[in-house]
Amino acid sequence: MTPESAETPTPAIEVRRAVAVYGANHRSSQAALKDRLVLDDDGTSRLLQALRDRGVDQAMVLSTCDRLEIHLADSRAPDVKDAVGACFAAAVGLSPAALNAQTYWLTGEPAIRHIFAVAASLDSLVVGEPHVLGQVKQAEDRAAGAGLMGRDLSAVLQAAYRAAKRVRTETSIGERPVSMAAVAAGVARDIHGALDRVRALLLGGGDMTDLIVTKLRGAGLHDIVVSHRSTGRAEAIARRLECHFEPLDQLDALLATNDIVISSVGSGRYAVTAEAMEQALRARRRQPVYLIDAGVPSDVDPAVQDLDGAFVYDLDDLERLAMVGRAERQAAAGKAWELIEESYADFVRDAASRGAAPALTALRRHVEALRQGALADAHGDAERATRLLVNRLLHDPTVALRNVTADGEMAELESMIRRFFGLDDDTSEDADRSP
Repeated sequence: MTPESAETPTPAIEVRRAVAVYGANHRSSQAALKDRLVLDDDGTSRLLQALRDRGVDQAMVLSTCDRLEIHLADSRAPDVKDAVGACFAAAVGLSPAALNAQTYWLTGEPAIRHIFAVAASLDSLVVGEPHVLGQVKQAEDRAAGAGLMGRDLSAVLQAAYRAAKRVRTETSIGERPVSMAAVAAGVARDIHGALDRVRALLLGGGDMTDLIVTKLRGAGLHDIVVSHRSTGRAEAIARRLECHFEPLDQLDALLATNDIVISSVGSGRYAVTAEAMEQALRARRRQPVYLIDAGVPSDVDPAVQDLDGAFVYDLDDLERLAMVGRAERQAAAGKAWELIEESYADFVRDAASRGAAPALTALRRHVEALRQGALADAHGDAERATRLLVNRLLHDPTVALRNVTADGEMAELESMIRRFFGLDDDTSEDADRSP
């Protein structure tokens, strides 16, 4: 750092608007809403425009497989909640009243912590899944393109990215989903051998199933078909995975013709019942079917596990195979949350210091003006210049102190002066005059 850069205050961003989050996720929403949470690009653009039309200061829309959230910074929060809720309801095609029990509204500290946790993948259906950070950054870019990304919301997001990086690099939690997907592919090879002639059915979809499909494809799987309660969602997933899709009313036939079933519906009802699977196994002449139950709650009837030829693995099974034990997972998650708390404390501290930047800039300008005036009045006499500068620096604070009448205020100001100038408690007037 050069002396010049040390003298110049660093431009900084102060968070002036209240931060808030309005949304629904895999925990808060019922099955009917879950299918509506994923917005395409046009839907996201319309929601951003609706927020602009409502006069929201700064906002972004985060739409993933397990959440739809609006992150915002607005001077009117929390008064803007109803307007944001109306925009959200219109985007998912439901009434605001129908969403009351399925959405959440966070402001201030809880909202910032939530944004940090989402970016670090601690609030995901599968903790540690690697896609969400990229999705948050894409949401930021879309908001910027819509003219809704301001310095307040951006400051929170940049701090969230730093927190996510710490979680990713300082804990092993990010390895968990990838290793679970690798285990899923390994089990597929154990059951079916080479996967180049194996057919797979994907029911529903999500970030974890995307990872599993990627690993299966890396192991040789080519033939994949997607089915979903929502035809639009099925088509979107199939387009993303570059495969075919079939209507869900063909499920019985699909179960009979596919060797691997990956399910992530999470509707609260079994997508794969024991009766349907028994019929499929009979049609297959008991050729084995490997079922990966990634649904929360479970998609596969527990009774399926007892059927001859059916091999069911849920996320807990894959996790047990992928990790040394539950204690390791809990330790990693605990450490990750500690990092989130540290990052939040850093953000609050930095925001406070950024808030003081204008005052410090004004103080620096004031002192510089006094210095220039002292030099001009001293006419080249260095000793006189320094005495003039000291007297002028201390004049206003001295007058202010003399005008203080309350004892409590005087004690507080004296304490602040000692703190700001690093004065020892035993500093006395005599000590100041000693050579």
